[in-house]
Amino acid sequence: MTLFPTLAVEVLRMVIFEVQMGIEQQLKELERRRKRGMRLLAEGLWPAEVARRVGVTRQSVLRWTKLTEQGGMEALKRPERFGRPPKLDEAQRAQLIKTLKGGALAAGFASELWTLPRIASMIKERFGVELSQPSVWRMLQQLGWSVQRPAGRARERDEAAIRTWKERRWPAIKKSLRGKAE
Repeated sequence: MTLFPTLAVEVLRMVIFEVQMGIEQQLKELERRRKRGMRLLAEGLWPAEVARRVGVTRQSVLRWTKLTEQGGMEALKRPERFGRPPKLDEAQRAQLIKTLKGGALAAGFASELWTLPRIASMIKERFGVELSQPSVWRMLQQLGWSVQRPAGRARERDEAAIRTWKERRWPAIKKSLRGKAE
């Protein structure tokens, strides 16, 4: 009966420890855990005992054993990247940046405004890869791009009239408001 509360406390402590660490530290800690497990196996401990001491399942220890047999201790290192590989390789991403910098007009669109649907259709047309709008947005963020909204200025904007208003009319309004406030 005392075994279960001890395990619960150990698991709780491990979870709290992992939450407080950043992802990079977590990955390094997992690598250290795998290597420690293999050292314990080399000392002659049973996989179940190694799993208990390291805080993993017995199946994980057996998987590590198989990896070590195939590639040595080097196989226990963490991979360079996790998850699904990107749909566009580095050369295609560089070409995408070049196209985006060239402008939407040069890419064959009616206006100079890049939108996510336009970028997605251009990627599909040029690279043959279909991406959803959220995927396009994520990729643009990874490439260091951000939202740029066009300035909302009227086409009939008269810069000379605005300058005159700021120089003559605004100071008069400002003075009259200052006098009323006091």
